[in-house]
Amino acid sequence: MKKFFSIILILLLVKSVSAQDHLNQYLTKPDHFIAKGYDSHVELRWPDLKNAVSYRLYAATDSVYQLRTETKNNYYLDFVTDLGRNISLKYKLVPVNRKGKELTSETVEANASIHDFTDEELMNMVQKYTFRYFWNFGRADLGMARERDNHPDGDIVTIGGSGFGVMALMVGVKRGWITREQAVDRLLNLTKFLKTTDRFHGMWAHWYNADTKKAYHFSKYDDGGDIVESSFMMEGLLAARQFFNHSTPKEKFLQQQITDLWRTMDWNFYTRGQDVLYWHWSPDYGWKMNHPIHGYNECLITYILAASSPDHAIAPEVYHKGWAGNNWDTFANNSTYYGMMLPLGNRKWMGGPLFFAHYSYMGLNPKGLRDRYANYWQQNRRQTLINRAYCIDNPYGWKGYGADFWGLTAGDKVPDGYTAHAPGFQRDLGTITPTAALSSMPYTPEESMKVLKNLYRNYGKYLFGPFGFYDGINLSVGNKPENHVRKTYLAIDQGPIVVMIENYRSGLVWNSFMKNEDVLRGLKRLDFTIDNKPIQVNETK
Repeated sequence: MKKFFSIILILLLVKSVSAQDHLNQYLTKPDHFIAKGYDSHVELRWPDLKNAVSYRLYAATDSVYQLRTETKNNYYLDFVTDLGRNISLKYKLVPVNRKGKELTSETVEANASIHDFTDEELMNMVQKYTFRYFWNFGRADLGMARERDNHPDGDIVTIGGSGFGVMALMVGVKRGWITREQAVDRLLNLTKFLKTTDRFHGMWAHWYNADTKKAYHFSKYDDGGDIVESSFMMEGLLAARQFFNHSTPKEKFLQQQITDLWRTMDWNFYTRGQDVLYWHWSPDYGWKMNHPIHGYNECLITYILAASSPDHAIAPEVYHKGWAGNNWDTFANNSTYYGMMLPLGNRKWMGGPLFFAHYSYMGLNPKGLRDRYANYWQQNRRQTLINRAYCIDNPYGWKGYGADFWGLTAGDKVPDGYTAHAPGFQRDLGTITPTAALSSMPYTPEESMKVLKNLYRNYGKYLFGPFGFYDGINLSVGNKPENHVRKTYLAIDQGPIVVMIENYRSGLVWNSFMKNEDVLRGLKRLDFTIDNKPIQVNETK
């Protein structure tokens, strides 16, 4: 069984909470009442007002005000399309004291307007909100991302999700949401943490306790090195090493720190002397997990980085015999679904969850990328289109499924639990995970944009929060809209939204990662080609 199925056992008891309430403390309070309009909503933020225990928010398009909400937070997203589109609004914020009396003398006012956004504006908005998960909610002192917004075991940070956050920082710089220096400072905190925390033959654990800065068990025997999570981290760091390439002392030091971390990752240790990579090793339990990594799943980047290592590279046979060997049903597919032949991936579940098309390819550019097993652009586009076609077909009759409501991948279930959602029996449970279609934007831009618009404009009142789209929506759960949404956030779902939309818009992370000579050399060793041409590398290094 693949690791994404074992995640279910860890997270089944995680309960939904109001992420807006829980995360309010991580959003900076302004010094005055601010109202900013978008396509369908207005974001309102305000400072603490005198003697207030709660706040009533009123809005008007003319002279008649109506109550929009009462909240104890200093933040509210007001979806206003019930009042009209392309409108201007006047807001009044009235503090309420302990007796429930409105303190009208303390009322503050602000104006805002909404207008129909272009596709570019919508993507930028979704990226920027989602970016906050890493910038506002991350552990800035460690440079790490929290695993989720409400972890039952305390302040848990994640290696793989933090690697995605590294790439999100690059997007933040490009889009002007943070400065280059701010990003470098955050990354220097990260590399310091990665260098000084628990490592296992150069690899990191899946989780760490942010307060103790020590490895934290993901499951009973999974308390040591996790080479897949470590590869997601290094995927981000190698992209950052190319992006932050100025000759300033800080950026040069960052580059050196990343290089040191990269060169000390002992991929060969994790072969156990065999022609396959093993996912885990524990200093207490050794190889107890006994999990050889056979494809096809999210681990392609793990094998590519293992073959790219300047000091501890695996032999090509480990890739061809371990990852791809024997054509297991989970590797070679060659079945046809909805008129499309899928080269690779789980046959039973039509290729598996869509994160297979995301995690490895946040840095690794699949355009023109081929080896003896697949054309990887074709593979990812077809898996995405099959996932979409399955949802349109909707064999189990879930509410809402269609051309603008699709996307099955790993994420929180509604109303509770976690699973690797995918097409097919026992994997399709009616929950659509926004990251699935949104992170597929490079492969299916028109189809993914339809989902973005539908989820935001028609379900945003409950589905869109302070850090972008919440993790899951299931219209078949009860009759109340508020019960259809799992109001949680996960780093591994948030990161691909920011990064893959940017790869569609500008190719930013793809371009940076693919400039790494080590990576190109590793791809060449494994007989990959790009645009049907041999990969060119500097062999003198």
